[in-house]
Amino acid sequence: MNKDEFTKQAAGLQALVDRSVEKVLADFADKRLTAKQLAISLVDLRQADQPVSAGYRQAEPTYPASIVKLFYLAAAHRWLEDGCLADTAELRRALQDMIVHSGNEATGYVMDLLTGTTSGPELSPAEMAQWIERREAVNRYFAAQGYTGINVNKKTWGEGPYGRDQQVLEEYKSPRNFLTAEATARLLTEMATGKCVTTKRSEEMMALMKRDQTRTDNADRQATEFIAPGLPAGAKLWSKGGWMSAVRHDATYLELPNGAKFVLVIFTAGHSEKKDLIAAVARPIIEGFNSGRL
Repeated sequence: MNKDEFTKQAAGLQALVDRSVEKVLADFADKRLTAKQLAISLVDLRQADQPVSAGYRQAEPTYPASIVKLFYLAAAHRWLEDGCLADTAELRRALQDMIVHSGNEATGYVMDLLTGTTSGPELSPAEMAQWIERREAVNRYFAAQGYTGINVNKKTWGEGPYGRDQQVLEEYKSPRNFLTAEATARLLTEMATGKCVTTKRSEEMMALMKRDQTRTDNADRQATEFIAPGLPAGAKLWSKGGWMSAVRHDATYLELPNGAKFVLVIFTAGHSEKKDLIAAVARPIIEGFNSGRL
């Protein structure tokens, strides 16, 4: 792809994202959806050696819900590759539960291994300073890779943090996790193209994200909700969804029957109860790739 072709492709992708935003804001106008409640990053991988990207508010730091677990997954494989973690059956079980089932307990286990920290009672100021420093290990790794606009030093939880995890939020005013759609799309692109840690480890990470949305008995919300309802028959989906009371996100790699391959990351805010929102954002983009007119 020469420079003119690349520029034309990028403009076409951006127009597709802009149309998607315009349509979803109109369709959800009665739900009071606003532009500031959306962030989108799109990466066209039909020519994997020349990814073309587009986005909407994709550099805005956003509370990531469970999407942050992709960063813990990549860090774990980096640590494994470097010999800093033992490759045990228990770690493999935790990585699977963290990504496949979005388990918070498994995530806590992985974070403890990555950072050498544990949950527990409150700590003295001196002990807490050391604890916070260790908890920055994953942030330091991604900063060294050139990632910006992210904070990934917190465990995920359902009921809320306790003990020292709560102490660091209350006494030390440490920000909660946040990501950008752009950074998330970069990480997922590296995984999908075999460039995250190593090709073999990239494949292992992607295998945990493979979703079977065709099964009628499938209870996997990440396979049946989020982007999945907007997919054409025969599409292949690799996804990590995130949801809680205030947000609903999806980070996906998609392959369509016509050969289109792309990464699509969608962050939303304030409308977590609207299960059709992510699919509504994604549908015009998926239709654009499926039409073959890009």
